[in-house]
Amino acid sequence: MIDSMKLEQICREAGHMALRRWPGHGHDLKTWEKSPGNPVCEADLEVDGFLRRELQALLPAAGWLSEETSDDKERLEKGLIWLVDPIDGTRDFIRGRKGWAVSVALISGGRPLLGVLIAPARDEVWSARAGKGAWRNGERLQASTRSRFVGARVPAHDLPKQDRDLSKVEQPNSIALRVAMVANDEADLVATLRWGFEWDIGAAALIAREAGAVVTDAFGAPLAYNKRDPRAFGLLATAPAIHADAVERLAERAARLS
Repeated sequence: MIDSMKLEQICREAGHMALRRWPGHGHDLKTWEKSPGNPVCEADLEVDGFLRRELQALLPAAGWLSEETSDDKERLEKGLIWLVDPIDGTRDFIRGRKGWAVSVALISGGRPLLGVLIAPARDEVWSARAGKGAWRNGERLQASTRSRFVGARVPAHDLPKQDRDLSKVEQPNSIALRVAMVANDEADLVATLRWGFEWDIGAAALIAREAGAVVTDAFGAPLAYNKRDPRAFGLLATAPAIHADAVERLAERAARLS
C-alpha cells in the first residue's frame, strides 16, 4: 500500500513551490498561451517536473497523465497511473488570486484510489482515499445534504436566465476547488457543459464522493479514468438528493453542446 503521508508531503512541497512563484506574493512570473485562451506559466512546468520525478519515485510501476506533459499512451497498459494538474486554476494563479490548487490523484483500474488537493494560498489541504472518507485540514468532510433543487448554492459569477432560481456563491477559477466546495457543504451543485480533461477532476471527484456527494458527467453517467481519450463531456457534483434534478435541468443543453 502506498504511503499516504509521503504522498501528501510531496504534494505539499509542490504547493509551496508554486506559492513561491505566485504573483499574489509579488513575484514576477513568465506566462504565455498554449493555445488561444489557454494560459500557462513557468510555475505549471516547474511543479509538473517536480511531481513527475517524486511521484514516479514513490510508485515506479504507475503510469503518468498530466496537463503539462505530452501524453504517453503506454499509460493505457498500466493498472495504476498518476493523474496530475500541477496548477488547476492557472488564471487565478496568474492574476494573484487564491482560487488555484495542485491536484494529484492515483488511478487504479480506471477509478481514483487516492486524491490530494493542495491550495496553499488558502491554507487548505484536501485528501481522500477510496472507501475511507475525505478530509480538509485534518477534519472529516460531510458533503451537502440539500434536498431541494431550487435555491441550491452554485459557485458562479453569474447564472443563465433559466438557472436564476439557484443561488450564487464564490467561484474559484479551479474546478477542483469548486467540486471540493460541494464536499465541504459550501456548495450544493457544480456543473459544467464542456469537454474537460481527467486531470481537472480526478482528485476532487474522489474527495467529493468520499464526503457523500454524487459525481458524474453532464448526462449523469459514471466517470472513468485512464481512457485513450482522456476527456469527458461535462461534470456534475451535487448533493445526492438533487442529482437527478440537475441532470434533468441540464439534459437539453448537454445534448445540444456535446
